[in-house]
Amino acid sequence: MSALNLQPNLARADEVYQRLIELHQGLDEAASRRADARLVLILINHIGDADTVLAAIAVAGRVARPAQEEPA
Repeated sequence: MSALNLQPNLARADEVYQRLIELHQGLDEAASRRADARLVLILINHIGDADTVLAAIAVAGRVARPAQEEPA
């Protein structure tokens, strides 16, 4: 397993971001989610390493569900 790289590592990042935005233009929310899911699955397949993908899922989950504060 290779370590999960969380540092900027993409050439032409602005172009890639613009294409990602364009992918969603004209799509309703459901179609946009399907496009995102398909892109994620394509990239997971390309990575091809379950440990790396699982590490990325764990990181994404921490961002999506930040720790809640304890009640006072």
